[in-house]
Amino acid sequence: MVLRTAAALAATTLIGAGAAAVAAGRYAGDAALKAGPGKPLPGEPRLTVHDVGAGTVTLARTPAALRPGTYGLAGADLHAVVGPVVADVSHPHDRVVRRLESLARGLPRPGDHVWLTPQVHTGDPGEALGLDHRDVDVPGELGPLPAWFVPGSRDTWVITVHGLGTTREHPLNVLPVLHRQRLPVLDIAYRGDPGAPRPAHGIRHFGAGEWRDLDAAIRYAVRSGARRVVLHGWSTGATMALLAARDSALRDRISGLVLDAPLLDWPAALRALAAHRIPASFIPLAVRATEGRTGLGPGSLLAAADPARLTVPVLLVHGTDDTLAPPVHSRELAAARPELITLRTVRGAGHAGSWNAGPQGYEEALRRFLVPLM
Repeated sequence: MVLRTAAALAATTLIGAGAAAVAAGRYAGDAALKAGPGKPLPGEPRLTVHDVGAGTVTLARTPAALRPGTYGLAGADLHAVVGPVVADVSHPHDRVVRRLESLARGLPRPGDHVWLTPQVHTGDPGEALGLDHRDVDVPGELGPLPAWFVPGSRDTWVITVHGLGTTREHPLNVLPVLHRQRLPVLDIAYRGDPGAPRPAHGIRHFGAGEWRDLDAAIRYAVRSGARRVVLHGWSTGATMALLAARDSALRDRISGLVLDAPLLDWPAALRALAAHRIPASFIPLAVRATEGRTGLGPGSLLAAADPARLTVPVLLVHGTDDTLAPPVHSRELAAARPELITLRTVRGAGHAGSWNAGPQGYEEALRRFLVPLM
């Protein structure tokens, strides 16, 4: 009797531990599968505000606080824009002073915990940039997809698509340079975004399911007069662009791709996200749980970047400090098709933050790439 009781207790303990591990795996997987705007991605460092002065904000000194360039500064009821580090202001060695460029919502205060985001602007193209635009609905397979259309005189359209942790406000960063080239721009929301249909169980698929909403945007553009389209995506949005170029029935209308930090190795991205939420021993469970919930194989997204399937010019941009989608796969892709792919690496840029680290260089590279495609 004693032995049977001990065995039963041991089995119960193992079952309980197994259930806890599976639950932890699902919890960690949700960091990516249910990632939404308004909060930092797991692993994005929180920065402590120490002081706010005339046109400056002082932050705790961390590698994130020292990132080069211009970023959104986000927090609870806060969205500001911070510029580069100010070098000639006296401050303690454990702090960093950055230019405070503008305030869209709220005011940073000492003691606040904030984070940097590549999404600089808030509001629509008119509110944020003073650009004429129309609110349109793109018919998607799950329902209407809200989008902003900024008109231009050319018959090549650019369709922009954001990635993890941001919204369709992120592509507003490049809207002025596209508008100066007189290119019509369709900036889309997709399943899971604010105002867009909710995906089944609220789960995202790293672009593997969402690309069909980009495909719907291509159909909308062609029906609305576009002869050709250029797809410009960030993070999972770049993955969606690759999938559309491979699988869309209208792929012959795609004349070019701009891929900013494409997320191609989803297990590696998930491990990076999960490392800040669960013990390392549970991370393989998170990967397996995600594989089961999404139906994605470990190499599913890498297959989207099969260099043999590329048929159009590609501008591939990747930050050297991207820990979520390390640039190794972008380098491999560019090396395999140098006649089609222009690779631009940006020193010091994190995930999808290459424009932020160097707007002028990014926009000039984009302009040069687009000129032959107009």
